[in-house]
Amino acid sequence: MTELQKWKLLQSQMVLNHHYCKVRRDDIKLPNEKIIDDFFVHVKPDIAFFLAITPNQEIIFVRQYRHARQDFFIELPAGGFDAEKEGAEAAALRELQEETGYVPQSITKIATLYSSPSKDTNQIHLFLGENAVKVSEQNLDITEEIEVLLIPIDQVLDKIQNGEICVVSSIAALLLGLNLLKSQK
Repeated sequence: MTELQKWKLLQSQMVLNHHYCKVRRDDIKLPNEKIIDDFFVHVKPDIAFFLAITPNQEIIFVRQYRHARQDFFIELPAGGFDAEKEGAEAAALRELQEETGYVPQSITKIATLYSSPSKDTNQIHLFLGENAVKVSEQNLDITEEIEVLLIPIDQVLDKIQNGEICVVSSIAALLLGLNLLKSQK
């Protein structure tokens, strides 16, 4: 069996450099010597997710409109951040409080994942927060209109099964976080 080799970057150029959307065009040389001169990469900020649980064993979700799909989705609180300016845990805490008004009493890092490493540059940082209590009102961005939902832990897997919760990154955080909680008992 031959050893896998990385692709060689020959040249890179930012072809779209907007605050909300960055696309890079790479020229690459494959291990088989073929050249690809139009490999497009989405340069995206990292994302921080919070699986926050209240003292009543409810998971804090947000329900909001997502324009690309033109529909409403139930997700865990999350947001993008610049990893060079802010740490993942601080970003997750900030997003949780801004979107829901809740803050957890303890925090555990669950995992760092990648949603689409073939085309996206960002990492997804997942955190578990226990004994989250409401400490403030929401502090939403101009593009956000968010409904906060408290869903009992024992109902979450059914909501995934029936498609009510269907965003992959939230499902990954939920399954990893619930498994971590189960292993701690």
